[in-house]
Amino acid sequence: MFKRSILLAALTVPTLLAGCATGTQNRGLESFHQPVVSRSDYLLDLGTAGDRLATGEAQRLTGWLSSMRLGYGDHVAIDDPSGSALGAREQISAVVASYGLLLSDDSPVTSASVSPGTLRVVVSRMHARVAGCPDWSRDSSHDFDQHTSSNYGCATNSNLAAMVASPGDLVRGEALSNGADPATNYRAIDAYRKQVPTGANGLGSSGLKGSN
Repeated sequence: MFKRSILLAALTVPTLLAGCATGTQNRGLESFHQPVVSRSDYLLDLGTAGDRLATGEAQRLTGWLSSMRLGYGDHVAIDDPSGSALGAREQISAVVASYGLLLSDDSPVTSASVSPGTLRVVVSRMHARVAGCPDWSRDSSHDFDQHTSSNYGCATNSNLAAMVASPGDLVRGEALSNGADPATNYRAIDAYRKQVPTGANGLGSSGLKGSN
């Protein structure tokens, strides 16, 4: 198993300038300090027996994913050059589903080849951070051209990078596949409307008596 990191540059000019913006005058309202997303791929090769996982490999996969603390935002894919281990794919899919995730259809290209009689599980994990923050290299209080300060946008974009559940959304966005479901939205509203007010039955007796 090895780790491979890839920097994903966002498709905006400010992101490309994030590393060289220190001390540069900002003539607009867009911050030079934008989140940069990096991706790490973690690999595990599992042995197969026929079209299924070999004995004990499913347990080894479960232990590995548990140590990885697999969760939302992670992408799990299978690299199976032979394409014949359909039963193994179902087994792996069941393990991944126990973490509330689905197998990804796309598998990242890895540098090491997959040995015959094995398949590779690839966990892709993304991280977002804003480099160079805080940046107090230039103060806007003495800037009579009214340029924004060098630290402009650091707090907002750093918080965004820290809180986004799936950092990949900062690069690609998230498509709305099926649109909003009115029935799902109405459930919460209907439950609120049908809830009996707390004072509908009057005040209950506390069982306490006053003393003279």
